[in-house]
Amino acid sequence: MSEEPPFAEAEAEAGESAAAQARAGIRVRLAELLGRDDPVLGPLVLSTALATLGRGVFLTALVLYLTLIARLTPEQIALAVAVSAVAGMAASYLGGWLSDRVSARRITVAGQLVGSLVLIGYVWVDGVLPAIVVGSVSFFAGSMGHAASSAIIARGFEGPGRVRARAVMRTVTNVGIALGSAAAAIPILLSTPEAYRIALVVAALLSFVGALPLLRLPPRVDAGGVRTAEEEAVAPVRGRSPWRDARYLAFVLLSSIFAIQFSVLDYAMPLWIAHATEAPIVVVSVLIILNTVVVTSLTVPLSKGTDDVRRAGRVFAVAGVLMAAACVVYALAAGAPVWLAILVLVLGALAHALAEVLSQAAGWGLSFELADPESAGAYQGLVGMGWGVVSAVGPPVIAITALQFGLPGWILLGGIFLASSLGILWIGRRAALATA
Repeated sequence: MSEEPPFAEAEAEAGESAAAQARAGIRVRLAELLGRDDPVLGPLVLSTALATLGRGVFLTALVLYLTLIARLTPEQIALAVAVSAVAGMAASYLGGWLSDRVSARRITVAGQLVGSLVLIGYVWVDGVLPAIVVGSVSFFAGSMGHAASSAIIARGFEGPGRVRARAVMRTVTNVGIALGSAAAAIPILLSTPEAYRIALVVAALLSFVGALPLLRLPPRVDAGGVRTAEEEAVAPVRGRSPWRDARYLAFVLLSSIFAIQFSVLDYAMPLWIAHATEAPIVVVSVLIILNTVVVTSLTVPLSKGTDDVRRAGRVFAVAGVLMAAACVVYALAAGAPVWLAILVLVLGALAHALAEVLSQAAGWGLSFELADPESAGAYQGLVGMGWGVVSAVGPPVIAITALQFGLPGWILLGGIFLASSLGILWIGRRAALATA
C-alpha cells in the first residue's frame, strides 16, 4: 500500500487554510456590512430584520384574512387601507417634528411597540369599522416611529454614512419581507381561521421584539444630544421649518411623484398581465422575485457617492430614463406572443428594478443633504408624508394612464417619471452651485 506524498498533504492543508480564511473574510465583511459593531447601525439593522420579517408575514396574510375570515368585501378593505394610510401620512410629519424636540429614540421605540401591539387587534376584527380603527392606530404609531428612525440616521451618521445606512436597511428590509412572505405560505395553505390569527399574532410579536434592540441606541442620535431643561431654556435648538424651504418642498413633491413607480409593480403589473397580455399570471411572481434580487444585491454598491447633491441629481435623472424606458417596454407586451410577452416583461422589470435602486439611493442622499440638520426629524417626516400621499394616489394615476389607454398611457406615465427626475436633476445642480 503506497503512502500519500508529503507535498500532497501540505497542499491539502494549504487548501483548507485558504478556505477557512475565505470563510472568515466573508464573516468579517458581512459583519461590517450589517454594522454589527456600530452602536447606531447595529441596533437599527437587528430591529429592521425582526420587524420586516413580521411585516412580510403580515402583509401577505392580512388581505386574505380580512376577505376569507373577517368577511370584508374588497371595497371595505380598500376603504380601511385608505383611511389607515391617511392616518399614517399625518403621523409621519408629527413623528419627525417631535424627534427634533423630544428623544428620537423614545419615539422610535414607542411607535414600534404600540404599532405592533395594536396589530394583534386584527384578530378580533369582524367588520369594516374595527378594521379602520385598528389599521389607523397601527399606521399612526408605526409612521411616527419610522419618521423618528429616519431622524436617527440623519444624526447618527454623516455624509456617505447616512446613505450607506439607508441602503443597508433597505437591503435587510427586502430580505426580511421576502422571508416573511414565504413563511406566510403556511397559514395560507392551512386556510383556517386559527392559522391566520396565529400568523397575525406572530407577526405582531416579531415587530414588538424588533423594538427592543433600539433601546441600545446612544444618546447622540437625539436632537442636540442630551440637554437639560436649563440648557434648553438658555439656548433652544430650533432649526428651519421644511414648510418654509421651497427647494425641499419641490424635492419632496417630485420624488413623491417618482415614487408612483412602486405602484407599477404592485398594482399595475398583475392587472396589465392578466387583462392585456398573453403571458401567464404567474409571471407576476417572477417579476417580483427579479425585483427583490436586483434591489437586494445592488442597493448598497450603487448608493455610493449619492451623498454629493450634484451626483445624486444625475443618478436620479438616469433612474428617470430607465423608468420611462421600462414603461414603454411594459406596453409592448400587449398583443405579443406568449414567449415574447414574457421576455418583454422581464426586460421591463429589469430596467424598472435598476430605476428603483438608483432613485432610492439618490433620493436618500438629497433628502439628507438638502435638509437643515437642526430640523432633521421634521424634514424626514415631510419626506415620509409625501410617500404616504403616493400610496393613495399612485393606483388611480396608473389606472387613468397606462391601464386605460395602453401604449399612449404608458408613454404618458413614463413621461411623468422622466419629467420628475429631470426636475430633481435641476434641484441637485442648483444646490451644488449654492454650496460651491
